[in-house]
Order: sequence, then structure tokens, then C-alpha cells
Amino acid sequence: MRLQAFGAAVEAVVRPGDTVLDLASGSGILGLLACRAGAIRVYSVEVGAMIEVARELARENGYGDRVHFIKGFSTHVSIPERVDVVVADQIGNFGFNAGIIEYFADARARFLRAGGLTIPQAIELIVCPLEAGELFANVEFWNTGPAGFDFSRVRPLAANTGYQVDLAAQSMLGAPVSLMSISLNSDNAALLQSRVRAMVSRRGTLHGLGGWFDAELAAGIRMTNSPLSPNRIKRRQIYFPIDRPADVGEGDAVDIRMTIRPSDLLVGWTVEVYDAKSGAKKAASRHSTWKGMLADREDLERTRPDFVPTLSPRGQARRTVVELCDSTRTVAQIEDETWERHPGLFKSRSEVAEFVAEVVTRYAR
Repeated sequence: MRLQAFGAAVEAVVRPGDTVLDLASGSGILGLLACRAGAIRVYSVEVGAMIEVARELARENGYGDRVHFIKGFSTHVSIPERVDVVVADQIGNFGFNAGIIEYFADARARFLRAGGLTIPQAIELIVCPLEAGELFANVEFWNTGPAGFDFSRVRPLAANTGYQVDLAAQSMLGAPVSLMSISLNSDNAALLQSRVRAMVSRRGTLHGLGGWFDAELAAGIRMTNSPLSPNRIKRRQIYFPIDRPADVGEGDAVDIRMTIRPSDLLVGWTVEVYDAKSGAKKAASRHSTWKGMLADREDLERTRPDFVPTLSPRGQARRTVVELCDSTRTVAQIEDETWERHPGLFKSRSEVAEFVAEVVTRYAR
């Protein structure tokens, strides 16, 4: 379903003679589709080793002369011209959480010509109240005294975490509602906020919210991971728990306020339940993934504004490697010098070689 949808979108948007930028290209399949649609050039940007497979696939499919591969993060690289189309399959489970907003914002500013198009064009975020006791059990588990120990300290972290899950249609307590629509052809605020109301259609127990996306890849061409769609792609959804389950009845209203900071992958959600007859508030719960993040005191200490850092032995070795990348030394020479300057840090020459390779492949060109 995913490939079919992207194939249709590329066919609809890319015109013969277009130039195309494929972000986080992976196997390069979207670039191949663009070539088949008539693109004269495709810039395929990928940071992982999959780029080598993509090169082979482009050659084997007859497009080796049209696809230009660039290794790196798209926000760190450059290309020699503006393009007509930017495409990426970086939508994530809940629409924004694979970095697509930041990637497209950078690509529009630096690479996309005036009047150029993106695939996808927009992403709609959908939420729904859930009855999902088996999912909530992941939160409540920490209050059960595993192995006879008190783990209750972990429960607040679990209650402020978004979980990638496979939602069942029967777990929904009412019709899904659109939380917000994110345009990828225009700038978006650093903090996205929305408030919506979902209506409960049956009696049950509210355990939290389900979330998924509905993306407009091109005009009239959509792709979703909705558990209600027979044409959904094989991608899991998100479960946002609430602290205490709430009994709900038909006609009750569930007010949902959500704030999202895409660049930091932070989500805050507030859920309030109102009685169908009296309108009185029956339950309320407020959460944030910020409260669910793990942080140790050592790392927190090192981020204090008044902390004065000094390099560890491995940090000093890393600095050595970076400084030796001076356009005169070979990798073998850098390994020799690093081994000599940092005696006792590495157990063997092969360990030095591995260390140098990690630094060089990340920072050198």
C-alpha cells in the first residue's frame, strides 16, 4: 500500500525534465520512481550504509547516470542546483515523529525552487479515545511489585510515554477526530497546539488516546496507518495513556488538548471527560513525554551552565583524530599517531583502527 501510494503520487507530480531531491532515501526506491516518471536528475541523500545498495539498484535498473548519491544528513549536505520536487517517506507513526517537518523546512529553504512541490504535501494527525486495558497494563505493571520489589517510582515515567502499538478498531470508544493538519509546503510553528472534542459512543473505560496519521501525498492521493482503514499501510500507531482509567458512557465528551514540539519529539496531552447529562467534569489527566524521559544525574550535572567541562581520555583521542585530518595524512598515518599519543587507551592496533574509522567516517570528507 505504501509503495503504491507513493508511486501514484510521484507519477502525478513529477514531470519529464524535472529535478528531484529524495531525503533519507534508503533503498532509493522513490528516486527510481521519479526517474521512471521522467526526472532528468535525482539527488538521493542517505546517511546510512544502505546508500551503497541504492547505488547498485540504480545502476542495475538503468538509472545510474541520473541518480546522484550524497551520503549524509540532508540538513548537513548541499546540492548544486534547486530542484522541482522534494520527496521523502519520513512520516512516522504519528505523522511528525520521523523528522519530516524539519527535513522539509530545510529542503524548502535551501533546495526547492519557487513553485516547487513536495511529496507528501500535508499530514493530518488523528486522535481517538480508547478502551485498551491491555495497553494500560504496561503503565500499571510498575505498581504490581515485580519480583517482590517496589518499582512504583517508574510508573510516572510509564504514564508519560507514547507507545508504538497496533491498535484494534474495537478499542475505540467513539469516532476519531482530526487534531491538526500540517502543511509541508509552508513554514510551521515551533510549537504545534490544538484542542478538539471527541464524543463517546458506547459505555466503557477510557484508558487513553490513540493517534495516527492521514497524509496527502499529492492531490487526491492519500496514505494512512489508520486501524480503521482497509487500505492502511503496515505501520503501527501511537498510544498515549492517562494516569487513571475513567468510566465513560454514551454521549460523554472527551476534550483533548495536545501540544507538540516536533524538533524535540515532545508531546503534551491533557484529557478531560465531561458527563453527557450534567456537563460536569468527570475526570482529568495531564501528561507530557518530557516527564517520561530518562535522565541521570551525571548527564544533568554536565549540562549545567556553570559546569566547566574537561575532555575524558577518549575525548582527547577523538580530538587528536580530528586535528590529524589536515589534508596531509593518510588514515594509516592517523592510526599510527593516535596509537603513539594515547598509550594504554587502546588494547590493540585493530581497536585504534576501529576508533579512527568511526571518527573519520563521521567528520571527514
